[in-house]
Amino acid sequence: MNVTIEKLSNNPNQIKMVQKFLFRMIKKEFGYGYVPEWHQDIMKLDEYYISPEKNNFFVAYLETGEIIATIGIRAYDKDFPEFMHLYSKDTTSSIWRLFVDERYRRCGLASKMFAIAEDFANEVGYDDIYLHTHRTLKGAMEFWTKMGFVVSLNSDDGLETVHMDKKIQRLKINKLADSFSYAVEL
Repeated sequence: MNVTIEKLSNNPNQIKMVQKFLFRMIKKEFGYGYVPEWHQDIMKLDEYYISPEKNNFFVAYLETGEIIATIGIRAYDKDFPEFMHLYSKDTTSSIWRLFVDERYRRCGLASKMFAIAEDFANEVGYDDIYLHTHRTLKGAMEFWTKMGFVVSLNSDDGLETVHMDKKIQRLKINKLADSFSYAVEL
């Protein structure tokens, strides 16, 4: 089975498909639907990921066109007081919306999606990557620590939020092509 990973374009049909996938995954993983204060980036994918030069959103497609995974990366834009001295929008990127359809988990797709996002962050000059996850998500902590993230803060909130970060290694990545399409065989 072949999977193609592409950056999200400003195509209204493609954006609607991505939004539908994201809300389906949120419902499945968290048990709730659209929450305006938590999902404004999904409703405004162009504003958050497509238009800004140092932001991006990647989508994995099957040969049939079905979306099976996503990941977003954007400049750090949270206002957590605990991190005011640590992160800035100029030097810190943040990971958002890494979801893999349950039928395609445990085959390296999430790792590949993150590697593409990390390469992008490196290329555009970020120094760090921030993310938050939840202890209630099966396998999340194990996955992110495997990707090199360390816990910066364990929240005592009802969602069991864990804040994590990673220093970007300044590796020069030589591209073999000018395309943002990646092919992965599962």
